Order: sequence, then structure tokens, then C-alpha cells
Amino acid sequence: MTGDFYKSKAWTDLIALIKLQRVNADGQIICEYCGKPIVKKYDCIGHHKIELTEDNVNNPEIALNPENIALVHHRCHNRIHNKLGYSGREVYIVWGAPCSGKTSFVRESMCEGDLIVDMDNIWECVSGCKRYVKPNCLNQNVFAVRDLLIDMIRTRRGRWRCAWIIGGYPYSAVRERLRKSLDAREIFIDASKEECLKRLAESDRDFEEWSRYISEWFDRYPPHAGSEPP
Repeated sequence: MTGDFYKSKAWTDLIALIKLQRVNADGQIICEYCGKPIVKKYDCIGHHKIELTEDNVNNPEIALNPENIALVHHRCHNRIHNKLGYSGREVYIVWGAPCSGKTSFVRESMCEGDLIVDMDNIWECVSGCKRYVKPNCLNQNVFAVRDLLIDMIRTRRGRWRCAWIIGGYPYSAVRERLRKSLDAREIFIDASKEECLKRLAESDRDFEEWSRYISEWFDRYPPHAGSEPP
């Protein structure tokens, strides 16, 4: 599966080298599609000019050829695929701490017709309540809707081209199982605890409640926690 390729050491080493080689005199990586700087590290994606498929993923002249790889924004990557009518479908697991900017990133990167799995959106839709108001009596319904959408992504049901699954996912074992089952790529929205708390203070969320969620996420995230579940 192509999702496994993007986790391989050969790819991660190559894309890290290409990023170093393509930094300009101002220390910026310029998107090879729109010509604008790629400001966030996680917003830089390696795009194969010759589409990567199950048939050529093991061909290094295509998969690992620097001349076949352009560095672009995620939103530009989607526009390229839509414009050229690529046959493949992309699935992204966008993960990170609460208030790190996951939903904002997806909104900036998605195209019309993409499939978005965002628990906050599902809660708002199912309950009819204001955003972030989550009546406990609807827990089973909300999680059932999420699981149904994820199953549609797994089976590639529907005509969407990109799917975005937004969640905390602090444990690598949980992400890896999901990634493999969906043949997905991961995007880590890297933000410090201080950055998350700052975003929280500027939002309309309950500060006490959500600061607790942020602290709990960082306590569980393996670089800070002692272990993670199997």
C-alpha cells in the first residue's frame, strides 16, 4: 500500500534531504505550485509528478527520484490532483493536542467535496447544540456516526477524493493501526502546550475544561508520558 511507503525510512530520509536542499537564501521552502512560502513544517508535502500507484511504488526511478518530487502546500497538492484528474485517493489522519490548530489546518487545505471526520462537527450536527456542548446521552450516537464515516473511508465508499480524519491520537500504536487500516498518511500538527493554551484563551471554549483536556493530552503523548497502551 502507498501509505506504508510514506512511512518508510527511504522516503522520510529522502524528503528530509530534499527539504534541506530546497531552502532558499531566506531560509524558506517555496511551494513549487503557487510560489508562496510554506510557513508550517507540517504543511509541506512531497508531491510525485508521476502519480504514485500500487504498480510503481516499488520503482525507485519514480518513487524515490528527486526530479519526480515537488514540495508543495497540502492545499496545492489537492488542487494539482483535482486539476490533473489523478485516480488515487488520499486519506490523512490529522492529529495533535486540543487547540493545536487541526481543524483550522484542514479548512485551509481541503477542497470542496472532500470528506471530513471531525468529532466537534459531528457533535454539533447530531445534537443541534452550540459547538463544544456535548450531552452525554448522545455519546453512543455520535461515536456510531464517526465509526460509520471511518468505515466508508476504509471501503472507499462514495466519490470523495480526499478524506481528513481529525483527532487527538496521542498514542502511536493507535495511530498506526488506524493508518494501516485506512492506507492513510499522518499529519502531526506540532504545537507546544503554551501555544495550545494561547489559542484556547483566544477562543470561546470553556477555559478550565479545555485546559484540562490539553494537559491530559500532553500527559498521554509518549515524549512526555512513561508508556502507551498496546
